[in-house]
Amino acid sequence: MSVPAVAVPDTSSLKTDYKAAKAQLLERFRSATNVDALMRALARTTDETLRRAWSLCELPASLALVAVGGFGRGELAPYSDVDILVLLPDDEPLATLEERIERFIGLAWDLGLEIGSSVRSVSQCLEEAANDVTVRTSLLEARRITGSATLFGDFAQRYRDAMDPRTFFQAKVLEMRQRHARFQDTPYALEPNVKESPGGLRDLQLILWITQAAAFGNSWKELDQRGLITDREARELRRNEAFLKTLRARLHVVAGRRQDILVFDLQTAVAESFGYAASGARRASEQLMRRYYWAAKAVTQLASILIQNIEAQLFPSTSGITRTLSDHFVEKQGMLEIVSDDVFEREPHAILEAFLLYEQVPGVKGLSARTMRALYNARDTMDRNWRRDPENRRLFMEILMQPAGITHALRLMNQTSVLGRYLLNFRRIVGQMQHDLYHVYTVDQHILMVLRNIRRFAVAEHAHEYPFCSQLIANFERPWVLYVAALFHDIAKGRGGDHSELGMADARRFCREHDIAGEDADLIVWLVQQHLTMSQFAQKQDITDPEVVKRFADLVGTERRLSALYLLTVADIRGTSPKVWNNWKGKLLEDLYRSTLAVLGGAKPDAHSELKTRQELALALLRLETVPENAHRALWDKLDVGYFLRHDAADIAWQTRVLYRHVETPTPVVRARPSPIGEALQVLVYAKDRPDLFATMCAYFDRSGLSVLDARVSTTRHGYALDNFIVANTEDDVHYRDIANLVEQELVARLSATGNALPEPSKGRLSRLSRTFPVTPRVDLRADERGQYYILSVSANDRPGLLYSISRVLAERQVGVHAARINTLGERVEDVFLLDGSGLSDNRRQIDVETELLRAIAV
Repeated sequence: MSVPAVAVPDTSSLKTDYKAAKAQLLERFRSATNVDALMRALARTTDETLRRAWSLCELPASLALVAVGGFGRGELAPYSDVDILVLLPDDEPLATLEERIERFIGLAWDLGLEIGSSVRSVSQCLEEAANDVTVRTSLLEARRITGSATLFGDFAQRYRDAMDPRTFFQAKVLEMRQRHARFQDTPYALEPNVKESPGGLRDLQLILWITQAAAFGNSWKELDQRGLITDREARELRRNEAFLKTLRARLHVVAGRRQDILVFDLQTAVAESFGYAASGARRASEQLMRRYYWAAKAVTQLASILIQNIEAQLFPSTSGITRTLSDHFVEKQGMLEIVSDDVFEREPHAILEAFLLYEQVPGVKGLSARTMRALYNARDTMDRNWRRDPENRRLFMEILMQPAGITHALRLMNQTSVLGRYLLNFRRIVGQMQHDLYHVYTVDQHILMVLRNIRRFAVAEHAHEYPFCSQLIANFERPWVLYVAALFHDIAKGRGGDHSELGMADARRFCREHDIAGEDADLIVWLVQQHLTMSQFAQKQDITDPEVVKRFADLVGTERRLSALYLLTVADIRGTSPKVWNNWKGKLLEDLYRSTLAVLGGAKPDAHSELKTRQELALALLRLETVPENAHRALWDKLDVGYFLRHDAADIAWQTRVLYRHVETPTPVVRARPSPIGEALQVLVYAKDRPDLFATMCAYFDRSGLSVLDARVSTTRHGYALDNFIVANTEDDVHYRDIANLVEQELVARLSATGNALPEPSKGRLSRLSRTFPVTPRVDLRADERGQYYILSVSANDRPGLLYSISRVLAERQVGVHAARINTLGERVEDVFLLDGSGLSDNRRQIDVETELLRAIAV
């Protein structure tokens, strides 16, 4: 069929009408709460605009314009994509229509519509749907906007005939699992995607897609009538769906664009659009996020029930009883199922028995829909008397003492709200956010992550991850003590006051109520109180100082406490954020553990004894490297005790082998190698000392995109700096062996240059997270106990160039850096420098240095 060309239509009025209508709807929504009315009205307005555009482009009557995807449901979020299908008859040649269709799609974009378009014949639609479940899903809710009703009716009938509900169900469930895995299988992300995250809108849409494909129903009311859910569950689903839709719509309006991730930057504005206001210690955003997490949790739980019920109807032959497990439970195809719907009301002990069986029975991989529904309906049963029942207390302790399945059981208890109803203070921190740039999980998820980490130490399959921790826990009597401490270590977050002290009181009460006494109770309470202490010693104090080790040993007291605190500390740091833990923190903690263990075993913290041991080990390594006998003396005679205590034997041997021929060299020596511990580069610098030396090196690392993880600075007796850096590239795909030579050459050139002033530090941009939760910069400068050095502590948001900014101030003030502890905690830094005391005894000068440092680290 030949189609004559047409003139380009005048669309100015159409564009003006659409923008005005949309603006009016969004303005009305700002003061209203009916999100369904908004989304339907936006869809109707968009329909009318597309019809007019279709008419202006004079497309043939044999074609059809079809809404697909979410738009096909007759709903449209404020800035969502508008998914359309231009449907062609099978015998219509596309070539003759291509120009007009392109003009129509271009016109739709010009009107301000975020178009997602496809052009297919009916047969092509069916072929694509058969091969791609995403296409099959988008066509499921197809709706004609304009054009041939006959063509659309033919398509709809052929699509329904081709639909296989069982295959569609299996494909969508697999797709859901993959999507959940992308979000770490948790609805508790601090910046959740309200559409795609577990417990988000997509989970609800997926269920209705499956039930629509199976002809079970298109709404929660129809699923209730069919018996797939109860009336109470239908109400809960409608309520949470309305909240999630409203949240997404308000997020779009606040952002002024399509935005489905509830980022920190927007959380406060969105919360205020809901009417939340800051109150006491709780931010408006915190109240909104807590509401979101409870909704996502309920959706996750109810979706699990529905999917199992749908599966039972689609695959009835595989839903029979596999075996009887107890008077209250049977197994059905790997799921734990109650024998009667009222079992938890009749036998409240069975609630905790369910989770104990989940741990104990091989092959049971979850709770059946019937069991989860019964737990959901038994919430009123889990009251004060239930918590105080001695049998329930015994069952809870037995859950914690099982040899396997503890982490999965407690996570399932949290998902079903049983854990929060048994431990009321745990219920308070479900969905509790942490605004410290350190934790990336809500408090309840962090606690369960810490417990999971401790459990992994004890699992043989994971022994390769942290072999020293696995070795310790294998010899630790009654490891359940650690699990209890993990449950309580952060349980008092968000209550105000010191959460360690408040949590200690909770732990003491728990021990008393659960007949935990004596040494075990004391250890649990002590661990909760001191759970931050070991990381503070390791990361903020000089653990090569025997006096520091002795103070820590006096605090710990026994080897059992030391091992317990070490295991809890490693698990805790690992459970905050993937960015926080690194092998250098691990080495600091292990070094502190071993030094403290020696003191607890009766060894006196004698620096000279430790010095001799390290020197002998280093000499043994040097002999293996064929370094001449006594060649080390030229260098070692110039080094003080502190150097040997700050480096292990392997580093001493490497540095000696590099430098023994260059002790009096007039030119700088730089050597770099892949770090023996972790993905990083170890850089050794040996050069005549000068006030700006440390700053010059920091400037080079900053300009080269190398982040300093650790710096150990020494000054020889004859005025040379012997500095050791651990640096990491900000890019993930760097091969450190490949860049080692480049670093050596460039840094030697930089250090050899004379007369060059220190460059101005680059004011690197803060990360988005740091801008949202800024840390108040803090500087503290005070003399150490012996008065020989000054300790400088700096706390600030991390950013590129920060370390150089600090070192430049010290260089300009002629303050020498004797040692440095660089400590990055997520988006925050806690750096400690040991400064030469000469010239800092004057109070006025100290204040000047602190003032300049505060100015330098401010953004």
